[in-house]
Amino acid sequence: MKRTIKKVAVLGSGIMGSRIACHFANIGLDVLLLDIPPQELSDSERNKALDLGHSAVKNRIVNDSLQAAIKSKPSPLYHKRMSSRIATGNFDDDLIKIKDCDWVIEAIVENLDIKKSLFEKVEQYRTAGTLISSNTSGIPIHLMLDGRSDDFQKHFCGTHFFNPPRYLRLLEIIPTPNTDPEIVDFFMHYGDLYLGKETVLCKDTPAFIANRVGIFAIMSGMHTVEKLGLSVGEVDKLTGPIIGRQKSATFRTMDVVGLDTAVKVSTGLYDGLPNDESRETFQLPTIVKQLYDKKWWGDKTKQGYYKKVIEKGKKEILELDLQSMDYKPKGKYKLDILDQTKNVENLKERFKLVIKADGKTGEFYRSTFFDLFRYCSYRIPEIADELYRLDAAVAAGFGWEMGPFATWDAMGVESCLAAMKDMSLQPADWVSEMVNAGNTSFYKFENGKKHYYDIPSKSYKVVPGTEGFILLDAFKESGVVWQNDGATLYDVGDGVLDLEFHTKMNSIGSEVIEGINTAINLAEKDFRGLVIGNESQNFSAGANLAMLFMYAVDQEFDEIDLMIRTFQNTMTRARFSTVPVVSAPAGMALGGGCELSLHCDAIQAHAETYIGLVEVGVGLIPGGGGTKEFTLRASDEYIAGDPELNTLQAYFMNIATAKVATSAEEARDLRVLRPSDRITLNRSRLLADAKARVLELADAGYTQPVERKDIKVQGKTGLAMFGAGITGMLYGNYASEHDAKIAQKLSWVMNGGDLSQPTMVSEQYLLDLEREAFLSLCAEPKTLERIQSILFKGRPLRN
Repeated sequence: MKRTIKKVAVLGSGIMGSRIACHFANIGLDVLLLDIPPQELSDSERNKALDLGHSAVKNRIVNDSLQAAIKSKPSPLYHKRMSSRIATGNFDDDLIKIKDCDWVIEAIVENLDIKKSLFEKVEQYRTAGTLISSNTSGIPIHLMLDGRSDDFQKHFCGTHFFNPPRYLRLLEIIPTPNTDPEIVDFFMHYGDLYLGKETVLCKDTPAFIANRVGIFAIMSGMHTVEKLGLSVGEVDKLTGPIIGRQKSATFRTMDVVGLDTAVKVSTGLYDGLPNDESRETFQLPTIVKQLYDKKWWGDKTKQGYYKKVIEKGKKEILELDLQSMDYKPKGKYKLDILDQTKNVENLKERFKLVIKADGKTGEFYRSTFFDLFRYCSYRIPEIADELYRLDAAVAAGFGWEMGPFATWDAMGVESCLAAMKDMSLQPADWVSEMVNAGNTSFYKFENGKKHYYDIPSKSYKVVPGTEGFILLDAFKESGVVWQNDGATLYDVGDGVLDLEFHTKMNSIGSEVIEGINTAINLAEKDFRGLVIGNESQNFSAGANLAMLFMYAVDQEFDEIDLMIRTFQNTMTRARFSTVPVVSAPAGMALGGGCELSLHCDAIQAHAETYIGLVEVGVGLIPGGGGTKEFTLRASDEYIAGDPELNTLQAYFMNIATAKVATSAEEARDLRVLRPSDRITLNRSRLLADAKARVLELADAGYTQPVERKDIKVQGKTGLAMFGAGITGMLYGNYASEHDAKIAQKLSWVMNGGDLSQPTMVSEQYLLDLEREAFLSLCAEPKTLERIQSILFKGRPLRN
């Protein structure tokens, strides 16, 4: 049957419930968020002479929870206006309203009896045939169904979101034996396509997949830390981005999540897994138990493995000495492996280095990774029948770039297997059987598809659900059309090329510039169009500042002029190609990365795209056509009834304040995304959606654009108006003198110079002004100080 979701009810407005409600609002649904009414009045309610029956009192818990979620950072909403889609109420008065909802999600306290009691009430009002699910993180799903009707049981499932629901991509789907298979298929499809999730089918086992493996990895790591005597700071350096994990790494993550939460899950696993061969690992090591007993649970108790203090008016972060249990200033750790890997952008190549590291570092990596590999090998088929499900759940749920089996592949299955046996960390027999049969990897790519090793059949099968994805690894063997050190061009089928950057942070230097020009040349010759996009964490952090800084320090202004001309010409090449060019940004798309996207025929952005023109932060203005493009767009929006130039001012302020959109939806407000640009929710689908956009443009009869010569600029009128505003900001101490100088240069470009009256100018006219202003700022000492601070200290400088 065709099923459409228009309205969702979320029962429970705690940390998870309120944020799940926000994410459903993100995708355009009406949401009903309900919670219990309070049992007693607050002081403010008593002062207002309200009683427990008053609607404001009865909805206080749910309303306070929702407002706390909306105000939290990072925001659970793509845009604050989306909160208007959420209606609130309480279980006493409003549970009847669930009859109009297509999906009811329970997200109340983790207590089986309380959940069963709520489901009994839900059954009274729920419309037959509508979906019902629980967001429980650990209670067995089947135990919730006692006394429920056949229709309820048929449409019931576990749907476990991870916190925060907007940002962590995992949605675990846990059916019961009574769940209709069509309902399971619907949840899997809907979570993927509409919620943007990595939907993973799980068995109804303790903690399902991600928490079972993730908590094991954490506890195994803690035992190893205790054994080797490593420090908090050292471990967080070793377990963060260097191995494709969150910057918060291990101990900082524990503080953010809450040590009590991790302890609760670990203790629950120890109690609930009497037959697990590694059960003892879930026993709390001393460095966890001592903090738990002291109630040093992290941010929620103001101290954990780290503690924020204020000394003489200055904030300082202290770290815990695990030996003395005293706090001390954060250490500056010099670890050889960090130096060895700092210029290695490819995670798979970094893994090959870390697993061979010397000393305690290498011992830590080998002990923790090999123990994890061993544990995962024994979990199949207990918690999942296929290894790819385990990888997908752990990576999406904990923010790892690669799951355990993919990591094992990167490190080398055979070499790791031999080392594991030497360390008495023997994996399950099927791993040795696989290798002995000549199969030396858990995954492989053939015919543009990703295959996994299927244990029962002892053969490779296509990973289900990925048939419509574009996975660039699948094209590395036979789909590479051209490459250099900074970029690779793939033929991704149907006459479409994809250009991938692989410089540090995907910055745009000479190799990438060459790649863009070559890609467009080849696309115009033999293909229908081009996608510019990748599968890494960030689209592009912008232009190569290091090269610019070197030339500026040496006062090689002719070289800088050539660099900027080349950059501008490349952006123009993207704009005026004879085939459609589509940008597919995700993560950071800053500075030059934003300018490139602005010049493409269309943008197919991932929902989590953080895009903006940030050059002012390093003492410059956008010099690759970004200033010109915003001026052009302001001209197109100009209306005669705007004597204060509000439209132009909005574009000006976006650049002058270096605004960065915190979502693709917000990028529409900043006018970076046009109404015709589109958003993809599931990161895994982004390149395929961008390719489809290329083909759509080509099929519609794509016509090469021509240079615009009708851009209206204001000349001296605009300069005077903007100049007055800049002076006011300077005198009000809202801007430094150098900020004001940059703003004046920006105003000069966006108003077309000192023209005597509003005039129509060309794109090239504005590009020339832009380049001249950029060059002049490169000669400013304070601009060089800003660039130096970003390059060598990693933080912006206000001077």
